[in-house]
Amino acid sequence: MSRTSTGSRRGRATEPPATGSAAHDAEPDPESVARAIALRMLTGAPRSRAQLAEGMARRDVPEEVAERVLDRFTEVGLVDDVAYAESLVRTRHAERGLSRRALAVELRRKGVADEDAQRALEQVDADDEEEAARHLVRRRLASTVGLDPQTRTRRTFAALGRKGYAPGLVSRLVREELAAEGVDPSGLAEPELD
Repeated sequence: MSRTSTGSRRGRATEPPATGSAAHDAEPDPESVARAIALRMLTGAPRSRAQLAEGMARRDVPEEVAERVLDRFTEVGLVDDVAYAESLVRTRHAERGLSRRALAVELRRKGVADEDAQRALEQVDADDEEEAARHLVRRRLASTVGLDPQTRTRRTFAALGRKGYAPGLVSRLVREELAAEGVDPSGLAEPELD
């Protein structure tokens, strides 16, 4: 194996070089590290300020440095919790059919302030929520056509419960959709929800 002039194998230096920027700055600037972490996280997907702060904390960025960098990113528009929350609500409701309740939980988990979350959740009104729930009920019932009505009802309740829909709304929609199929929903027992 060949050795470099610094005495290491395969070109890896064991000591900082005698010349160049690395000779003067062996330890990276914490602010540069914080910026790099935030930019890398934002490259993959939009993030809330809290998610970025958490990512920096995992990499041992001092809290005051993280705050300074996040304040600057907010100032220039790279971090905007209101826009992030609004985008998340729009996409999760449209693509996954999540209810307002499930969306609120997700926003809270991502560190979005309650005030910003409430503002974003105003995009989804009761009619939007019912329309999404009805679509999900129809899809779920269509996928269980060969099964007995009680099993179909239980599976539909479970699917919509995981998406945060209220049992009363689900019950009404399941009964309406089963009746439209010609199934008498009056004899069905309401499933127990945990």
